[in-house]
Amino acid sequence: MREGNLEAPTRHPIDWKNPLFYDEAACEKELERIFDICHGCRRCVSLCNAFPTLFDLIDAAGDAETAGVPKTSYHKVVDQCYLCDVCYMTKCPYVPPHPWNLDFPHTMLRAKAIQYKTGKMKFRDKLLTSTEAVGRLASIPVVVHAVNAANKNGAFRGLMEKTLGVKKERELPEYDSAHFRANASPSASYPIKDGQRTPGKVAVFSTCYVNYNEPGIGHDLLKLLDHNEIPYTVVQGETCCGMPKLELGDLDTVEQQKERNIPLLFGLAQQGYAIVTPVPSCTLMFKNELPLLFADDVRCARVAEAMFEPFEYFVLRHKDGLLKTDFRQPLGKVSYHIPCHSRVQNIGRKTEEMLKLTGAEVTTVERCSGHDGTWGVKEEYYDLSMKIGRPVFRAMAQNTPDYISSDCAIAGRHIQQGMREAGSAGQAEKRHPLTLLRIAYGLE
Repeated sequence: MREGNLEAPTRHPIDWKNPLFYDEAACEKELERIFDICHGCRRCVSLCNAFPTLFDLIDAAGDAETAGVPKTSYHKVVDQCYLCDVCYMTKCPYVPPHPWNLDFPHTMLRAKAIQYKTGKMKFRDKLLTSTEAVGRLASIPVVVHAVNAANKNGAFRGLMEKTLGVKKERELPEYDSAHFRANASPSASYPIKDGQRTPGKVAVFSTCYVNYNEPGIGHDLLKLLDHNEIPYTVVQGETCCGMPKLELGDLDTVEQQKERNIPLLFGLAQQGYAIVTPVPSCTLMFKNELPLLFADDVRCARVAEAMFEPFEYFVLRHKDGLLKTDFRQPLGKVSYHIPCHSRVQNIGRKTEEMLKLTGAEVTTVERCSGHDGTWGVKEEYYDLSMKIGRPVFRAMAQNTPDYISSDCAIAGRHIQQGMREAGSAGQAEKRHPLTLLRIAYGLE
C-alpha cells in the first residue's frame, strides 16, 4: 500500500527537448531533493543497488546527511539505476499525484542524458546498446560462426574484458544467421470472429533479440497464433525499439528509432491489429516510455493502445472464449520468473495464468534477476548482478523444476548461469514461456 498516496501512480511527460532539461545545476538540485526524500523513507533499499549506494553515501556524510554528499558522487547512484521502474510502480508512496512529485527513474534518465550529452559515456556502452547494428553484423553467415566461437573462447573473452570491459565470465547469447523476420512463415487465412474484446489479428514486432539471437522464440509465437487460428503479419522494416539507448541516455537516437518504427506500427494499429512483442522491455518502451517522451505525437499514444505482451493477449483471447485448450503434453514443474519490465506494466501474472492453464505446476518468482539488458554484462557490474540475482537463483531451484523460464530471454540465461554456478540447476531445461506453451500444445 502507498502510504499517504492511495491513488494510482501517474506519469508526467518528459520535457527532454527543453534546454533546461540539460542544465546540470538544475538536475543536481532535483537529485538532491529526491535523494533527501528517499533518505527519509528507505523502503526501496532492497530493490536494486542504486538505493544502498545512495544511503551509504548519506550515512558516510554523518550529521550533514544528504546535504553533505558531494555532488560529484551523485553519478555513483545514477550509474547503478537501470531504469527498471519497479520503485516507481510498486514501492514509492511519493509519486504523482502526491505533491512531492517524485520520479526516481526519470530523474536518473535526465542525469544519464546529461552524461551522454557531455561525452561521459564509454565506447563500450555505445556499442552494447547498438543492438540492431551489432546483430546485423554479427549474424552475417560468414561471420556468425566466428563470433559465436570467439564469445566462448577464454583467451578472446579475456582480451574483450581488458579492451571493452565486457566481463569474461558473463555467458553471452549466440547469434543466428537465420533471421526471424526473413524466415517467418506467412499467416494462413483465418476468419476474424466478432464480439471479442481483443483485436482478431496480430502484428508481431520481432525485436532485435528475437530476430538476431533466438529466432525460435518468434517462430514459436507464430505457431501458437496459427494453432489458435489468429491471422498475423510480421512487421518488416522495424529497428530497435529504443530501450537500450534510453537506458544510455541517448535520447536523440531514441527519436531516430521512434521515427522508423512508429509510422509502421501506427499504420497497423489503425488497421485494427494487436501489436505483440516477445520481449517485455520492447513492449514497455512502446506502451510507456515513447508516449511520455513524445507526448505531442498522437501516433505514439495510438500504438501504445494497440501493444500487448503475448500472454496478455492470449489470456484475453481465452476470456473471449476463443483460445484453444487442447493441451497434449504435460509440462510438469515450471519455475517461472517475472521480469521487472513485465511487472511494471501492471497487467498481472498473465504468463503464469496461461502456464497453469496447461496443467503445469508453476512456482513464480517475482524479483529482479539482476541482469538488466547490458548492465550485467559490464565488468564493473557483473558481480553485483550475480549478487542481486542470488535470491532468484535459489527460489528458481526450489522443488527441482523440469523447466526454468522467464519472459525475458536474457534474464532466463542469467538465471540459468547463476543456478549452474551454484550447483542448483539440476536437470531443469531453460525454455521461454512461448516455447513451453508450444510444447504443451504438442506442436512441432
